[in-house]
Amino acid sequence: MTPDHSTRASTAAALEAAARAADADLPTGTAKTELVRNMFDTIAPRYDMVNRAMTFGLDIRWRRQSLRALGLPSGSTVLDLASGTGDFLRLLEGAGYRAMGMDLSWGMLAANKTGLPLAQADGAFLPLATVSVDGITCGYALRNFTDLAGVFAEFGRVVRPGGRLSLLEVAEPEVGLMRAGHRIWFRRVVPMIGGLLSDRSAYRYLPRSTAYLPTPDELRAMLGEAGFSAVNRRALSGGLSQLLTATREGRP
Repeated sequence: MTPDHSTRASTAAALEAAARAADADLPTGTAKTELVRNMFDTIAPRYDMVNRAMTFGLDIRWRRQSLRALGLPSGSTVLDLASGTGDFLRLLEGAGYRAMGMDLSWGMLAANKTGLPLAQADGAFLPLATVSVDGITCGYALRNFTDLAGVFAEFGRVVRPGGRLSLLEVAEPEVGLMRAGHRIWFRRVVPMIGGLLSDRSAYRYLPRSTAYLPTPDELRAMLGEAGFSAVNRRALSGGLSQLLTATREGRP
């Protein structure tokens, strides 16, 4: 893909995502940033418990699969962006990585008891030096970033050549009864569970927020524009989640 074509593809993806958000009556720009930050501040105290209930513990399995897909040697420096309460950070530390976490939500950082380095940050403005990390993980946050293209551009800036991304996000099975069952669960049951255990409005919003998410082809184009190659997407557990991996171009 040529740079001009890649840029056009990424711009088109951003416009499509904005249109989907408008159709779903979802906020954009600074209004989205404020909503996401305040929402995660609110749900932080019970976030882990609700996650386990909503996914029957599968979210831990998916993070372990993402960790294996990262494919970096022990001792590598890895940023976990949107680190939340620290699920991914614990796995990274246990695998021998030098892990650090960043999150937009101060409430999430306050609930993070990993003892690892943490910072509050917007993903599109990372407080890191250029080519200062070997890899980045991110679990279920791509749809929550206000400027996803800007976030990917920052990934391209801070990850060294040869470094790796391993990104998890929600998905939907493509066909059959599993797709229908997933829609009922995610759009109806999840808000009910979230309302009982945590904040009802937040867990009504989270299923709707998938409207922000670019298509797999759009995500590949955006990562390519940001300087990543070997971009791969894998469906997990029949399509309930998706795993995106990529390698930073250039010589290590």
